Amino acid sequence: MGVSGCGKSTVGAALAEALGGTYVDGDNLHPAENIAKMSTGTPLHDTDRWPWLDRVGDALASRQETTIIGCSALKRAYRDRIRAKVGEPVLFVHLSGTREEIARRMRNRAGHFMPASLLDSQFAALEEPRPDEYAVTIAINQPLTEILQELTGIIEKLGPK
Repeated sequence: MGVSGCGKSTVGAALAEALGGTYVDGDNLHPAENIAKMSTGTPLHDTDRWPWLDRVGDALASRQETTIIGCSALKRAYRDRIRAKVGEPVLFVHLSGTREEIARRMRNRAGHFMPASLLDSQFAALEEPRPDEYAVTIAINQPLTEILQELTGIIEKLGPK
């Protein structure tokens, strides 16, 4: 989870591979209307997000194997909705970085529908996970190998859920 450009797809796919699981890009679960809206630089509202979050929860709930889904899940209410759909614990990994670092990443990526102009609205909506949530925060200002090592270590300590 995290704002656009934080590395959800890169880290999620690598983590799924490291764990022998499956990666699903949450962007692919957005209704076409959401993609169209974001593509034009229009931020989504909660009413736009609820059907998408339900799809994310359904995708997690329908899988038996380890599944990693890259999903912004910026607000606690969004994470709670996903958890409710799944009906069992869902570990959220918050990929955290500075606005400047993420803006640079967004400028250097090609072919993504989310324009950098929406980054401020993402940071404005972000509610970092609280201590009572089943979540961890990982700094993205380190090499992918170190992020993966940190995450796999955390997941091993947590054990199956």
